[in-house]
Amino acid sequence: MAISARHVHLTQETVEQLFGAGHQLQPRAALSQPGQYAAVETVTLIGPSGQLPQVRIVGPPRGQNQVEISRSDEFVLGLDAPLRESGDLAGTPGMTIAGPEGSVRIDSGVVCAMRHIHMSTADAEVLGLKDQDRVAVEVDGAGRRLVFGDVMVRVAPDFRMELHLDTDEGNAAGLMPGMQAALLPPTTAVSAALAQPAAPD
Repeated sequence: MAISARHVHLTQETVEQLFGAGHQLQPRAALSQPGQYAAVETVTLIGPSGQLPQVRIVGPPRGQNQVEISRSDEFVLGLDAPLRESGDLAGTPGMTIAGPEGSVRIDSGVVCAMRHIHMSTADAEVLGLKDQDRVAVEVDGAGRRLVFGDVMVRVAPDFRMELHLDTDEGNAAGLMPGMQAALLPPTTAVSAALAQPAAPD
């Protein structure tokens, strides 16, 4: 399990606008998914009503800029970021990103990332799942047992099995990175309950 704090993915062009011509991101720590790393470099996110400093860049550079924040971060920044799968940026709000050598205004790309679980093609076949399926997982951190529904399955040949939640979700369940989660069969009573509409108050 991984708890994903706010972070940004940037194009190489944006990296150079923020950190200087020719700048290359410097890996700080490898992440669980192959080829991904937390960079040394951080930026400041600037919204209509507030700022978030020292937000980590995740490398390597990508083909489009993407800012991933939590619902709590939205209140600080004054933004309404939709819940989206990574890369689905159409119709999302923009913001200003500041670095030591300049700032960049992006017109879109700010999202609250959907909770999801990475798994390899082989693991998905064993579990009877495919890319874009939705599953439920059970977590239990320090006596705060919760079931998360609508967990997006993301499958690729080189993915490593790992559940990704944001900081709000992790805090709600008292979770820490590296804790275990249980993938629930779709026929369990809990999963069936998740599919039912909420009862009126």
